[in-house]
Amino acid sequence: SRICVITLAEAHPLLQSGKTIKNINYQISANCSRLQNKVSGKSKRGAQFLTELAPLCRITSSDGEEYTIYSCIRGRLIEVNENILSNPALLQEKPSTEGYIAVVLPKFEESKSITQGLLTQKEYEEVLLKRRSSVS
Repeated sequence: SRICVITLAEAHPLLQSGKTIKNINYQISANCSRLQNKVSGKSKRGAQFLTELAPLCRITSSDGEEYTIYSCIRGRLIEVNENILSNPALLQEKPSTEGYIAVVLPKFEESKSITQGLLTQKEYEEVLLKRRSSVS
């Protein structure tokens, strides 16, 4: 179906550190809020177009540290998860289901090259192991 659900990775510092999430903000700049994204129709008219480096939201932890979450994928922003605004704990408790951040629809022509570049769960775990061993 080529939709991409953006979530926090298991290895994200917010999930690893046990920090409490204080705030989630979809206001990216003075003129851009992901909450203003209004999509309609089969062709998803009105959807904001995202590049790989487009910020989706900013998450602030209880210790004041701020994390910018990026799209990491080119495509149209189909929806943002407004439920995490009133219940930020969903990001940590159910990151891959109810705690998702956004849904992005890549261009049809690009969807195949995007999926070919993704890691399997096993490859991702190997990358994490290498990263942890190089840090310690």
